[in-house]
Amino acid sequence: MKLTPKQATLLVLAALIALTPFFFPSGYYYRVGALIFVNGLAVTGIVILTGYAGQVSLGHAGFAGIGAYACALAPVHLGLHPALAAVLGAILSGCMAWLVGRPILRLKGYYLAVATLGFGILVSMVLNNERWLTRGPDGIDVPDLGLRGLLKGWGLDLSNGEFWYFFSGLCLLVGAWLALNLYDSPTGRALRALHGSEIAARVVGVDVARAKLQAFVISAVYASFSGSLLALQNKFVTPDVAGFMHSIEMVTMAVLGGVGSVLGAIFGAGILTLLPQALTVFAEYEQLLLGLVMMLVMIFLREGLLPSILRKIRGTGE
Repeated sequence: MKLTPKQATLLVLAALIALTPFFFPSGYYYRVGALIFVNGLAVTGIVILTGYAGQVSLGHAGFAGIGAYACALAPVHLGLHPALAAVLGAILSGCMAWLVGRPILRLKGYYLAVATLGFGILVSMVLNNERWLTRGPDGIDVPDLGLRGLLKGWGLDLSNGEFWYFFSGLCLLVGAWLALNLYDSPTGRALRALHGSEIAARVVGVDVARAKLQAFVISAVYASFSGSLLALQNKFVTPDVAGFMHSIEMVTMAVLGGVGSVLGAIFGAGILTLLPQALTVFAEYEQLLLGLVMMLVMIFLREGLLPSILRKIRGTGE
């Protein structure tokens, strides 16, 4: 039986998550793997916004910050369980994206990018300056999930990198499955029509403003959940999670791997998460080398690393 592209993508992703730990030389790599999955969840949202709908955002780290700080603040001030706090953060991010997206998604090109950048900077400034609530640049502790007793009964340790590796991997699988289902849905087809041409999409009956807003809200929810996962793993969060550089990293990961492909964007997240680990011997030149890699990809592999590699393989096979 021939697999559909969606089934093949999910099968490859599940196999990588399950089999990669056999090659880990130490437990440290479980943490690195979990970070790759968290970043992969965030860039899956970028694929929906940019790869499907053709819209650019440079402020998506702001939504990750909302999700992360929801897990830190809601349990303390509202008495919510941290897992429910993550859901609350996603709802807040979705509502904020709806409110912000209505005016700014009327813009196009670099005007839209600058507007979303302004939103991300605003969230970062609030997290840095409202010390009475967020403790500012010093960061704030994130309460434990409170599942230690239950997990020990199953032979699992919540502080163990293995748990967070597989839990983050499961979250990524669910996120990828939802994004791939969206691709073939009527909403996904409307978003892809919008990516091709707003005028043509409008002619065939697509509500362009509504489609843009849907993509923006969905991608914001993805970013929020990624921020919540990161905060719960580290049990500590700082305003850097909502910083400008984090937004740039999200977009770079997606573009590097292939922003039109869910698996490609996750591949890009893996590459860009691992590169700093591999380039520690070149610490002084890390940013320079990362920039050089991006330039080479943009010049020679314009569709992104994974789609370009697969195209080469198919071409060779023929």
